[in-house]
Amino acid sequence: METTYRIIVGIDGSDGAERALRWAADEADRRNAAGQPATIQALTAWAFDPTGEPESVAIRLPDPRQAAEDTLSAAVRRVRETHPHTLIAAEAVHGPTSDVLVRASDDADLLVLGSHGHSRMYHAVLGSVAEASIRNATCPVLIIPMARAASHRSTTRSALDTTA
Repeated sequence: METTYRIIVGIDGSDGAERALRWAADEADRRNAAGQPATIQALTAWAFDPTGEPESVAIRLPDPRQAAEDTLSAAVRRVRETHPHTLIAAEAVHGPTSDVLVRASDDADLLVLGSHGHSRMYHAVLGSVAEASIRNATCPVLIIPMARAASHRSTTRSALDTTA
Protein backbone atom coordinates (compact mmCIF):
# COMPACT_ATOMS: atom_id res chain seq x y z
CA MET A 1 0.00 0.00 0.00
CA GLU A 2 1.41 3.36 -1.06
CA THR A 3 1.04 6.25 1.35
CA THR A 4 1.05 9.92 0.48
CA TYR A 5 3.64 12.16 2.11
CA ARG A 6 1.68 15.04 3.67
CA ILE A 7 3.27 18.46 4.14
CA ILE A 8 1.56 21.15 6.22
CA VAL A 9 2.56 24.78 5.57
CA GLY A 10 1.57 27.70 7.79
CA ILE A 11 0.55 30.78 5.80
CA ASP A 12 0.32 34.20 7.41
CA GLY A 13 0.79 36.55 4.46
CA SER A 14 4.49 37.12 5.10
CA ASP A 15 7.35 36.62 2.65
CA GLY A 16 8.65 33.90 4.96
CA ALA A 17 5.40 31.96 4.70
CA GLU A 18 5.44 32.16 0.93
CA ARG A 19 9.08 30.96 0.89
CA ALA A 20 7.96 28.03 3.06
CA LEU A 21 5.16 27.21 0.63
CA ARG A 22 7.56 27.38 -2.34
CA TRP A 23 10.01 25.08 -0.53
CA ALA A 24 7.18 22.63 0.22
CA ALA A 25 6.08 22.70 -3.43
CA ASP A 26 9.65 21.97 -4.56
CA GLU A 27 9.83 19.08 -2.06
CA ALA A 28 6.47 17.68 -3.17
CA ASP A 29 7.59 17.87 -6.81
CA ARG A 30 10.84 16.02 -5.98
CA ARG A 31 8.95 13.29 -4.13
CA ASN A 32 6.32 12.95 -6.85
CA ALA A 33 9.02 12.69 -9.52
CA ALA A 34 10.67 9.91 -7.48
CA GLY A 35 7.38 8.00 -7.36
CA GLN A 36 6.37 8.91 -3.80
CA PRO A 37 3.06 10.79 -3.83
CA ALA A 38 3.17 14.04 -1.89
CA THR A 39 0.58 16.69 -1.13
CA ILE A 40 0.57 20.04 0.60
CA GLN A 41 -2.00 21.49 2.94
CA ALA A 42 -1.58 25.24 3.29
CA LEU A 43 -3.20 26.48 6.50
CA THR A 44 -4.09 29.93 7.73
CA ALA A 45 -5.51 30.43 11.19
CA TRP A 46 -7.87 33.21 12.07
CA ALA A 47 -9.49 34.40 15.25
CA PHE A 48 -11.33 37.54 16.26
CA ASP A 49 -13.04 38.41 19.50
CA PRO A 50 -15.31 41.41 18.88
CA THR A 51 -16.13 41.60 22.59
CA GLY A 52 -12.66 43.01 23.21
CA GLU A 53 -13.16 45.89 20.74
CA PRO A 54 -15.35 48.96 21.02
CA GLU A 55 -18.42 48.54 18.80
CA SER A 56 -17.32 51.34 16.46
CA VAL A 57 -13.95 49.63 15.85
CA ALA A 58 -15.45 46.15 15.44
CA ILE A 59 -17.85 47.40 12.76
CA ARG A 60 -15.01 48.88 10.68
CA LEU A 61 -12.69 45.86 10.91
CA PRO A 62 -12.67 43.50 7.91
CA ASP A 63 -14.12 40.03 8.29
CA PRO A 64 -11.14 38.09 9.74
CA ARG A 65 -12.21 34.79 8.14
CA GLN A 66 -12.46 36.42 4.72
CA ALA A 67 -9.15 38.23 5.19
CA ALA A 68 -7.48 34.92 6.11
CA GLU A 69 -9.00 33.16 3.10
CA ASP A 70 -7.90 35.98 0.78
CA THR A 71 -4.33 35.88 2.15
CA LEU A 72 -4.21 32.11 1.76
CA SER A 73 -5.67 32.12 -1.75
CA ALA A 74 -3.19 34.74 -2.94
CA ALA A 75 -0.18 32.80 -1.64
CA VAL A 76 -1.37 29.51 -3.11
CA ARG A 77 -2.18 31.16 -6.45
CA ARG A 78 1.35 32.63 -6.71
CA VAL A 79 3.01 29.29 -5.93
CA ARG A 80 0.76 27.39 -8.34
CA GLU A 81 2.08 29.62 -11.16
CA THR A 82 5.44 27.84 -10.90
CA HIS A 83 4.13 24.49 -9.59
CA PRO A 84 0.97 23.85 -11.64
CA HIS A 85 0.93 20.07 -11.05
CA THR A 86 1.55 20.13 -7.30
CA LEU A 87 -1.46 19.21 -5.18
CA ILE A 88 -2.05 22.08 -2.75
CA ALA A 89 -5.12 22.12 -0.55
CA ALA A 90 -5.87 25.39 1.23
CA GLU A 91 -7.88 25.91 4.39
CA ALA A 92 -8.53 28.82 6.74
CA VAL A 93 -9.16 27.42 10.22
CA HIS A 94 -10.62 29.27 13.19
CA GLY A 95 -8.36 29.28 16.23
CA PRO A 96 -4.99 30.35 17.59
CA THR A 97 -2.30 29.79 14.95
CA SER A 98 -0.01 27.52 16.96
CA ASP A 99 -2.96 25.35 18.07
CA VAL A 100 -4.22 25.00 14.47
CA LEU A 101 -0.76 24.02 13.19
CA VAL A 102 -0.06 21.57 16.01
CA ARG A 103 -3.43 19.86 15.50
CA ALA A 104 -2.71 19.58 11.77
CA SER A 105 0.69 18.03 12.51
CA ASP A 106 -1.00 15.03 14.15
CA ASP A 107 -1.39 13.20 10.84
CA ALA A 108 1.28 15.00 8.79
CA ASP A 109 4.78 13.97 7.80
CA LEU A 110 6.27 17.47 7.93
CA LEU A 111 5.30 20.96 9.12
CA VAL A 112 6.99 23.80 7.23
CA LEU A 113 7.06 27.38 8.49
CA GLY A 114 8.82 30.53 7.39
CA SER A 115 10.97 32.36 9.90
CA HIS A 116 10.62 36.03 10.57
CA GLY A 117 13.39 38.58 10.30
CA HIS A 118 16.25 38.97 12.70
CA SER A 119 15.83 41.21 15.69
CA ARG A 120 17.45 41.73 19.07
CA MET A 121 15.89 38.69 20.70
CA TYR A 122 16.07 35.04 19.59
CA HIS A 123 12.37 34.62 20.39
CA ALA A 124 11.53 37.40 17.93
CA VAL A 125 13.78 35.82 15.28
CA LEU A 126 12.05 32.47 15.45
CA GLY A 127 8.59 33.72 16.31
CA SER A 128 6.23 32.50 18.99
CA VAL A 129 4.18 30.37 16.56
CA ALA A 130 7.27 28.60 15.25
CA GLU A 131 8.57 28.10 18.79
CA ALA A 132 5.25 26.60 19.97
CA SER A 133 5.08 24.40 16.87
CA ILE A 134 8.58 23.06 17.43
CA ARG A 135 7.74 22.23 21.05
CA ASN A 136 4.34 20.64 20.43
CA ALA A 137 4.10 19.27 16.88
CA THR A 138 3.96 15.52 16.47
CA CYS A 139 5.91 15.53 13.19
CA PRO A 140 9.22 17.10 12.18
CA VAL A 141 9.13 20.90 11.85
CA LEU A 142 11.22 22.68 9.22
CA ILE A 143 11.82 26.42 9.53
CA ILE A 144 12.76 28.12 6.26
CA PRO A 145 15.14 30.96 7.11
CA MET A 146 14.96 34.51 5.80
CA ALA A 147 16.72 35.00 2.51
CA ARG A 148 20.01 36.78 2.95
CA ALA A 149 21.04 39.53 0.59
CA ALA A 150 23.78 38.43 -1.81
CA SER A 151 25.92 41.35 -0.66
CA HIS A 152 25.71 40.13 2.96
CA ARG A 153 26.94 36.66 1.96
CA SER A 154 29.83 37.96 -0.12
CA THR A 155 30.88 40.39 2.63
CA THR A 156 30.79 37.63 5.23
CA ARG A 157 32.63 35.21 2.95
CA SER A 158 35.31 37.85 2.17
CA ALA A 159 35.85 38.50 5.87
CA LEU A 160 36.23 34.78 6.51
CA ASP A 161 38.62 34.32 3.57
CA THR A 162 41.01 36.94 4.91
CA THR A 163 41.60 34.99 8.10
CA ALA A 164 43.20 32.06 6.29
